[in-house]
Amino acid sequence: MTIRVYNTLTRKKSVLKPIKYSEIKVFVCGITPHDYSHIGHAKTYVQFDFIVKYLRFKKYKVFYLQNVTDIDDRIIERARSEKKAWLETSRYYEAEFLKNMKDLHVDSVDKYARATEFITQIVGQVKTLLRKGYAYKTDDGYYFDLSKFPDYGKLSGRTVLEAEDSVSRIDESINKKNKSDFCLWKFSKKDEPSWDSDIGSGRPGWHIEDTAITEHFFGPQYDVHGGARDLIFPHHEAEIAQMESASGKKPFVRYWLHTGFLNVKNTKMSKSLGNFITISEILRKYDYKVLRYFYLSKHYRSPIDFSDELLEQSKNSLERLNGFAINSRGKKSKLKKSFLLKTKKSFYNALDDDFDTPKAFSILFEFIRKANKIGPNNDCYLFLKEINQFLDILSFEQEKIPENIIIFAEKRLEARNKKDFIQADKIRKQINSLGYLIEDLNNDYKLKKKT
Repeated sequence: MTIRVYNTLTRKKSVLKPIKYSEIKVFVCGITPHDYSHIGHAKTYVQFDFIVKYLRFKKYKVFYLQNVTDIDDRIIERARSEKKAWLETSRYYEAEFLKNMKDLHVDSVDKYARATEFITQIVGQVKTLLRKGYAYKTDDGYYFDLSKFPDYGKLSGRTVLEAEDSVSRIDESINKKNKSDFCLWKFSKKDEPSWDSDIGSGRPGWHIEDTAITEHFFGPQYDVHGGARDLIFPHHEAEIAQMESASGKKPFVRYWLHTGFLNVKNTKMSKSLGNFITISEILRKYDYKVLRYFYLSKHYRSPIDFSDELLEQSKNSLERLNGFAINSRGKKSKLKKSFLLKTKKSFYNALDDDFDTPKAFSILFEFIRKANKIGPNNDCYLFLKEINQFLDILSFEQEKIPENIIIFAEKRLEARNKKDFIQADKIRKQINSLGYLIEDLNNDYKLKKKT
């Protein structure tokens, strides 16, 4: 059971070795519920859903944790614009996100942890950092003193913000010791939500919630931390600084995995740029399986430049896969078992190499191309059923076709077998005129309604 992963921290691939044998603790940064989630968010969560499901398929015992940043400057601003209480706004968009995840069959998460339900742990971690001399107090809150943590930047290789980094306005203060110092606890302001504590009434900074939550569930060190690549700096750098300073243990996380952006015309999809499509909008046009295949057909670390054409290609590829599965079910053929076993080995070797789904799909489609020439069989069907446990892209069903269309298709198959291609072409045109397409398979066919 050897899986290699690319670790952002070491900048190389290495064998995945959990702290505790066969048990893997995974944390992925969750949403800030201040708006509807878009298909850029979906890319990260579908790809990590696949990764976790594959690890479980490989017999690892995985605990998958996500946080929900349910109090934030953006939530407060959105609530004011909607003339609602911050809690109402936060819970509404959280519920919409969870519905989106259900619709996408992202169901591998064991726990969604809201920041506001871990105030005691957050305050406790701030107090630890104060006691150890890594934090200081200003007029507006408590900040982390980065001059005390020389390792800052070891994950990203830098210490300065860039255009595509995710930032939180809560870190802005004229009272900070150092420009990059970040907020741990913000003192309460008039008409803003706050929580009473022995370090003063206030609310948590952005970064501190994650380490307080993961320490509560996993302790000071754990196996895998994931998220989109825009969180590497400053968010994940700040997490490392906080937890390694508070606990004195290194590394805070063994493996850091980051997903590439979903781009539109080579620009990151984001709400601030207004170039986003919500998950709900896209699911009104496409089945969730198409969207899952669209994301999984690219490597999780790679960016995807979104287009309707790519989604249509994904839909067509999925139809080909599903058609092969249907055509394999219950069939016997001369397909050699050794050929299938070789394909399975290559397929799983690709996934074991940093979850290389593009290579795995390439192997799968090459197998289908060759198998169709010989004739697929039930072993092919069982293989696709097996991999669908972690891919969740196949339905193994064909739409109900009217009986008269099937009669035409059977007559056409008979004509093809007799090599009466003029008659076969004539029947194809009849089928097309009735709103259906027919695809030739090895001594068989596949029918589908025109879209």
